[in-house]
Amino acid sequence: MYPVLLSVGPITLHTYGLMVASGFMLGIFLTARLAKKEGIDPQKVYDISFWIILSAIIGARLFYIIVNLDFFLENPVDIFKLWRGGLVFYGGLIGASIAVIVCAKRYDLKLWQFADIATPGLALGHAVGRVGCVFAGCCYGKATDVAWAITFHNADSLAPVGVPLHPTQLYSVGNELLLFALLMAMRKYKKFDGQLWWTWVTLYAVGRSVIENYRGDPRGLWFDGMISTSQIIAILAVLITMGFFLASKRKKANG
Repeated sequence: MYPVLLSVGPITLHTYGLMVASGFMLGIFLTARLAKKEGIDPQKVYDISFWIILSAIIGARLFYIIVNLDFFLENPVDIFKLWRGGLVFYGGLIGASIAVIVCAKRYDLKLWQFADIATPGLALGHAVGRVGCVFAGCCYGKATDVAWAITFHNADSLAPVGVPLHPTQLYSVGNELLLFALLMAMRKYKKFDGQLWWTWVTLYAVGRSVIENYRGDPRGLWFDGMISTSQIIAILAVLITMGFFLASKRKKANG
């Protein structure tokens, strides 16, 4: 693919960074529009966005470093080479979630209402960011002979060169686009604040767990390679979601 989109003298524009930034901007723009429809000042969304983006990048990079700790211990300078890929989505999600919790209180927003407003933008922005993974070659799949396999030829790609691979990056794009469409359709019919967020958490976790089985990059495997770090987080996410829904149901039953 094309890890470098443009290079002019000392200036290099990396495709991965451009797509991730585009995903962030698109998600923020959509969230601001949805916030306005629910009577929330869009400026609050823009003010909060800086802290969400910063926390997401830090969390995503920290998780990637932890999963690939041996490599970074030998190559510490590479910790800062974000343009080459290497952001773990779940790490970014945790970082961004912490920022949202803090900022919701600071800007006097209802946490779960704001979470629902932001969730469609999260799904859409993540889909766009995953396109950057295709260009960079990160998050690549296992070798395969399926008709829709993709083969990387650029020497700067993070994926193995010259080997047909499962297009796991595109699987992720498709998963998030489907969830985005579902979330937008659900907005008018939700019964309580937090419903869109926890629906996304559950369905993303299921889809991500399936896609993990086709990933070929280092996964931080556990239990003799039976399960990856992301799958463990997905299981925990589903359990937490079940707990939230049960607690909401109990609260509603008790009046």
